[in-house]
Amino acid sequence: MNIDTHDARLRDPALYANRELSQLDFNFRVLAQAQDPTVPLLERLRYLCISCTNLDEFFEIRGGAIHHAVELGLPPGVDGLDPAILLKRIHERAAELVRAQYRCFDEELRPALADEGIRLLQRKEWSPRQREWLRRHFREEIMPVLSPLALDPAHPFPKILNKSLNVVVRLEGRDAFGREGHLAIVRAPRSLPRIIQLPSEAGEASHDFVFLSTVLSAFVDELFPGMKVKGAYQFRVTRNSELILDEDDVDNLALALRDELLGRGYLRAVRLEIDERCPQDIVDVLLANFELSDNAVYKINGPVNLNRAIQVYDMVKRPDLKFRPFTPRIPRDMEAMFDLIRQGDLLLHHPYDAFTPVLELIRQAAEDPDVLAIKQTLYRTGKDSPIVEHLIQAARNGKDVTVVVELRARFDEEANLRLADRLQDAGVQVVYGVVGYKTHAKMLLIVRREGHVLRRYAHLGTGNYHSGTARAYTDFSLMTADPAITQDVHLIFQQLSGMAAPLKLQRLLQSPFTLHQGVLDRIARETALARAGKQGRIVAKMNALNEPTVVRALYQASQAGVEIDLIVRGACTLRPGIPGVSERIRVRSVVGRFLEHHRVWWFGNDGQPELFCASADWLERNLLRRVEVAFPILDPLVAHRVYREGLLNYLADNQNAWQLLPDGHYQRCTPDEGEAAFSAQLALLEELYT
Repeated sequence: MNIDTHDARLRDPALYANRELSQLDFNFRVLAQAQDPTVPLLERLRYLCISCTNLDEFFEIRGGAIHHAVELGLPPGVDGLDPAILLKRIHERAAELVRAQYRCFDEELRPALADEGIRLLQRKEWSPRQREWLRRHFREEIMPVLSPLALDPAHPFPKILNKSLNVVVRLEGRDAFGREGHLAIVRAPRSLPRIIQLPSEAGEASHDFVFLSTVLSAFVDELFPGMKVKGAYQFRVTRNSELILDEDDVDNLALALRDELLGRGYLRAVRLEIDERCPQDIVDVLLANFELSDNAVYKINGPVNLNRAIQVYDMVKRPDLKFRPFTPRIPRDMEAMFDLIRQGDLLLHHPYDAFTPVLELIRQAAEDPDVLAIKQTLYRTGKDSPIVEHLIQAARNGKDVTVVVELRARFDEEANLRLADRLQDAGVQVVYGVVGYKTHAKMLLIVRREGHVLRRYAHLGTGNYHSGTARAYTDFSLMTADPAITQDVHLIFQQLSGMAAPLKLQRLLQSPFTLHQGVLDRIARETALARAGKQGRIVAKMNALNEPTVVRALYQASQAGVEIDLIVRGACTLRPGIPGVSERIRVRSVVGRFLEHHRVWWFGNDGQPELFCASADWLERNLLRRVEVAFPILDPLVAHRVYREGLLNYLADNQNAWQLLPDGHYQRCTPDEGEAAFSAQLALLEELYT
């Protein structure tokens, strides 16, 4: 097929999957881990909770955006789907996922956990002794903090906080003031634990647990003495959580963000989860108050806060029901990080390599009298981050410390505001990035006097400066003293903290300036090689792919004869394997013990391959509307390791990999006949097990 004459076909919406539905479908692959009997039992429970939490975030962000698009009457996207039709399809697919989640919990996980002495008890399973203990617990620990609210002309429908636990109660009779009973709302304060563990004197298994929602429903009548409770139905509303600031009209971003955060929990509702036994007339009352339509309702048979079962994972000390522990690698000679990096580029593959060297580099920089300046971007750091303490100490030690804090890191805005305040109080120069562009790049630059010269050291990563996620996410870190790379990092920091025209970088690709075009140019180069009868080859790993021009370029490359393997964990709008369009493209998703998070791009370049690691996915927002960085791996030995561990390893996986089919469905990969089972993550873990 001559690709030059088929550009029109490459704009056919049928070739582009919907990004929201594709993102939603990722949760089915996570749920499959919860259904896999080869996965340790408590880890299966954790996967179930992750799929529930992911679904919450999907509605808070993507669901809110689609509702907004429907209200504004926006036109269809590149996939050709009208927003109203998309909203209906999201409801159908999400309802299917919810049914699968509760089926997994009720029919698989609860019975299997009970066999191990870990019981998540339903109300009908309580023994008389357990019921009595729970009633006493309700009266002493729960009821004193509850404030039931009757719904009548004097008490309009209360504000319901995003994702909070609530019970709607139907009452009969007259109260002390002669008011006729109707409906009441009982809100569970967030101070109450959502999972209650029964003590040994009340429990009958080694670990007995009850959801708070079940206890509230069981004893809610005690909140309405003299009235008859005709029904009590738990519910939860999910609200749009995307903060939208018109930054052009904001004089003080931090102050404006603080104001917005105050109201985040009460933004527009997008989903209602409710007990499936709730009568329709009550459902209609809730829908009217939340201004929702029928396709926003999800009726469930079980606790509405199913994701809270994750607490059981931490409360039950059963190593035999969890993944085998391991000890990450730590480089030798870490007491002299600058000497170590000066000898050659240092690569860390998290979580198999510890995050400790990154922390140690910053600590040593803070204490080293020869270090003059430290510059760093912070997107997510985690609570009580040692990095923050080191930066504060560096400022106190007289270093010039500049930190670019991204205030708009989703769901970390409040933490980042506190972080910025602490840094500023310590004398750190805090920069909030560039108006209209999130700073998502992960960069650290240290300037050190060595004799008569100043030498720069840089750390660049695909993940965040967060010790916790470094133990759970797969990411690459590069520490280098390469003059060209460190000069590029210096220029980007200069651009972020000051004002400058686009700067010419030697090694790094930076969005929103050169990254998008840099990717397109390299795809075009492989396309030209294939047209010339040479081998064109692309292997790339990322979290998501939806940028239309990149997808179109990959289609053209496939038509020209380029062999393309993509490892895309989450949403992917490209359709592989379509004859004449994408038959040379293969897409797989890997879902395992760790969250696949590194971004690695390899371009064959006729035997002189280029390999980049990056903070960016091939998404519109990353390539066009954020400050991102892709950095080359220049050392051949280091590049070979990244290629082997980060790409080839995942292409060989037949245990945790899913193949994307031309119709948009995923099929789990299994070993061919006579082929050994292989897990990419397990292969990297084997030498670390203790």
